Amino acid sequence: MDKEKFIISAFANHINGDDGAIVDGYCYSKDLFCEDVHFKHPWMSLEQIGAKAMLVNISDAIAMNATPKYALLGLSLPKYLDIKEIENLQKGLLDTAKRFGILIIGGDTIADEKINISITIISKVNHKAVFRKGLKKGDLFAFSGKLGDSLKGLNILLRGGKLHSNHRFIKPNLRQNFFYDIAKKVRVSMDISDGLNKDLSRILSLNYLNVKFLKKLDKFSLNSGEEYEILFAFDKKHKAFIQNMAKKHRVKLNIFAKTITGRYKFYGREHHF
Repeated sequence: MDKEKFIISAFANHINGDDGAIVDGYCYSKDLFCEDVHFKHPWMSLEQIGAKAMLVNISDAIAMNATPKYALLGLSLPKYLDIKEIENLQKGLLDTAKRFGILIIGGDTIADEKINISITIISKVNHKAVFRKGLKKGDLFAFSGKLGDSLKGLNILLRGGKLHSNHRFIKPNLRQNFFYDIAKKVRVSMDISDGLNKDLSRILSLNYLNVKFLKKLDKFSLNSGEEYEILFAFDKKHKAFIQNMAKKHRVKLNIFAKTITGRYKFYGREHHF
C-alpha cells in the first residue's frame, strides 16, 4: 500500500473515495494547489495561479455530473506578496468562479513561506451523479480532448522555457457542457489529473476489471498529468449518441479501450508519495 492509499484508508466510509462526496443531492470536493508541488512561482502569473487553482477544483465536480455553486477558499500566502500581487491572485480566483457561476462564501488565510491554495467546491448534482464504481465487462473507455500537452509543457518549463498563456499546463480546458449532455449514458467517470495510465488503473482496480486497448497510445498520452480531460466508460450501445454529442460540442472523442476480465497492472511512478 502506497502512502496515499494508507492515508485515505483511515477515513474510508461509504461516502468517501470518489472525485467528490455525494450528500443529499450535493457534491462536495476539495483539491490543493501548492507551490513547488503543482507549480513554481516564476512559471505562472499570480492571476494564472488563482485561475488554475479554481479550475482544477471545478474539474472534479464536472466529472461527477454536478454543477458548481459555492466555494470555500483557504489561502496560505508569503508575506513578501504586496497588495497588487494579492489583487492579481484574487482576480484569477474571482473571474474563474464568476465564469462558472460560483459564489465564494468563506474560508481562511494564513501567512506562510509559499503559495498554497485549498478550495472546497459545493455543487448541485445534475439528475444523477456519475461515480468511479459501476463498470461492466464489455464497456467502452474514452477520454475527451487530446492528452500529452501538459507533460510536454512541464518539460519545457523545467528546461527554463516559457509557455503561451493558453497552454494546457497554464489553463486547463474543461468540458462541462459536453459531459453534462452525455452523463446519463455514462457508466463511470473521473477527471484525468494524475495521467491516463494511473487514473485508468484506479477505476479498473475498484471494479475488478482489465482492458483491451483498441488503439496504441504514446507515452505522453498515457503519462501526462494535470490534463483535466474526462476519462469515462459507457455501454457500447450508446456509442453513436456519445459520438454525436462530441461533434455537437466540437470535442475530440477518443474511444481507446474495452473492458475485459482480469486485473490491470500499473507500472508507473506514484505521483503523490
